[in-house]
Amino acid sequence: MTECVALVVGAGRGARFGGATPKQYLALAGEPVIRRALSAFLDHPRVDQVRAVIHPDHRDLFLAASAGLACLPFVAGGATRQESVRRGLESLVEMRPRLVLIHDAARPLPDAQLISRVLDALATAPAAIPALPVADTLKRADENRRVVATVPRAGLWRAQTPQGFRFDDILAAHRRLADVEATDDAQLAEMAGLAVAVVEGSEDNAKLTTPEDWAR
Repeated sequence: MTECVALVVGAGRGARFGGATPKQYLALAGEPVIRRALSAFLDHPRVDQVRAVIHPDHRDLFLAASAGLACLPFVAGGATRQESVRRGLESLVEMRPRLVLIHDAARPLPDAQLISRVLDALATAPAAIPALPVADTLKRADENRRVVATVPRAGLWRAQTPQGFRFDDILAAHRRLADVEATDDAQLAEMAGLAVAVVEGSEDNAKLTTPEDWAR
């Protein structure tokens, strides 16, 4: 039985980033962003297999970006990230790994220690996410951009990926809640009644969403 598979999800078009090339295929220090993300899991001793979920129109981009990497064959994603993840999970049913890590392709720098912290937490919890405590003061504003409240930040965290799960649990959650719009896989786990552990994230594990993110 396969112990752990990582799904690297990069099926979006990167519209918020702009430009002709989707952000996950742009070079960061000489390597495509998605290649860096894939390599982080391929190089981890506790991850057995890695599979990418990509936009069906990006086949050639992906094959060029991943050339020489020992990944499983890619899976074509769907219209939403949630559908793309579900397709990735369904593609692993025959393999039936015990654990699955779900990671954003636009986060190119998950380090080995962060991945290990997520896997370690899965020894005692059905789900685990890396996260960072919110440090900035949070304001709620109305439709006119007038502040209506200051939101207490105690207990608030910025979720990252990879998010780890027991495979059977998160597959069941995705199937049962397919019509629910969730912002990440951990939210589906919460809605399915699964306890989600939080482990220390990393500022280096940032998601590249806009050109400003890239500049940082």
